[in-house]
Amino acid sequence: MKTPTAENRLGKNIVSLFILQGANYLVPLITLPYLVRILGPEKYGLIAFTFAFISYFTVFVDYGFNLSATREISRHRHDHKKISEIFSAVMFIKLAFTVTGFILLSAIASIWPMLSKEWTLISVVYLVVAGNALFPIWFFQGTEDMRSISVVSIVAKVAVVIGIFWLVHKESDYILAAGLQASSMVIAGLISLIMILGKSKITLVLPDAIQIRTQIREGWHIFTSTAAMTLYTNSNIFILGLITNNVIVGYYSAAEQLVKAAQGLMTPISQAIYPHISKLVDTSKEMALKFIHKSFIRIGLLSFSLSFLLFILAEPLVLIMLGDKFIPSIPILRVLAFIPFLVALSNVLGIQTMLTFGLKKEFSRIIITSGVINIGLIIPLVYLYGGIGAAAAVLATELIVTISMAYRLDKSGLSSAFNGNKQWT
Repeated sequence: MKTPTAENRLGKNIVSLFILQGANYLVPLITLPYLVRILGPEKYGLIAFTFAFISYFTVFVDYGFNLSATREISRHRHDHKKISEIFSAVMFIKLAFTVTGFILLSAIASIWPMLSKEWTLISVVYLVVAGNALFPIWFFQGTEDMRSISVVSIVAKVAVVIGIFWLVHKESDYILAAGLQASSMVIAGLISLIMILGKSKITLVLPDAIQIRTQIREGWHIFTSTAAMTLYTNSNIFILGLITNNVIVGYYSAAEQLVKAAQGLMTPISQAIYPHISKLVDTSKEMALKFIHKSFIRIGLLSFSLSFLLFILAEPLVLIMLGDKFIPSIPILRVLAFIPFLVALSNVLGIQTMLTFGLKKEFSRIIITSGVINIGLIIPLVYLYGGIGAAAAVLATELIVTISMAYRLDKSGLSSAFNGNKQWT
């Protein structure tokens, strides 16, 4: 059984992560109705296209550390020397990758006229990559102490909201709007680093080659999975922009923002229970499976309710949040509505179970295969149906991911996590 202390800590972390994700998803909803009306579908779509393109560099810099480093920190939380080594190595790698990514971005832009034309916008949005490198959410997840950075994140997001309402007043302010949105992670990252180095016993040390190789090896399978996952998430906006135009991207991305807000309500639970399950697996695999079984049922019911509400309320949500100019977003939102439900299920099946029980390669294969399938689906569907086609491709891919993970767990003898009968051996 879990001790009251463990239950209490998990509950506090879930609440803190709800606050953090509220800052990440719900606070931007405050600016969404304003930005779409000021910038219009075209400029809003251009910003979304740019963020989608830059997301490839974010995935590269994150390199799966949000899960692999979280697990490592969780396992060594009482060894300050070891945590200092992990923290220093991960931060060194992420900052090195950030610089490498910007050099690569500059090279691509120099030979791609479409990007060189909007170089100012692209370089400003790259701040989000630097921010992700600086913001060590993986450290706080691993130590199961999320309250402090929740406050930091909210302060940064609120500052951005104020900046947008204060400074963005016309369509030509689109670069400023993008820069303000991208800068929040930089602000939060710098403050959180000051907190870690100033208040904790963590010290920065120069990592050696062995430590760097260890962290890269630990994150490899998660990195490949995350990179493939990007093929059927952010790539949809990117490909949609390449095949169609910024206006259609605007319709799609605005609808997707509403879906992400609903999906963000589930993210804190997943982030909080991951290190908890990682510890349970080391202590008792049977206890871990029982906990996963309960989580699967509760998360499934909650996420289905959210998705159902999105589907039913699609029209009034679009009209209220986005306005009459975004009426084409209504059918797109209806197609995307059940994404939160499928993502929540696949998160429990994949990240919470497959990764914690050592099925990293199998997890990676499913994600990579699904990413390739998504690319095969989205190109013809976008040509035929535009934004609705892109939404249909994402929905189909998420369904394939969820079914594939359930099948793989059943073949591995881990289906007991979801039927509550078999015991893991």
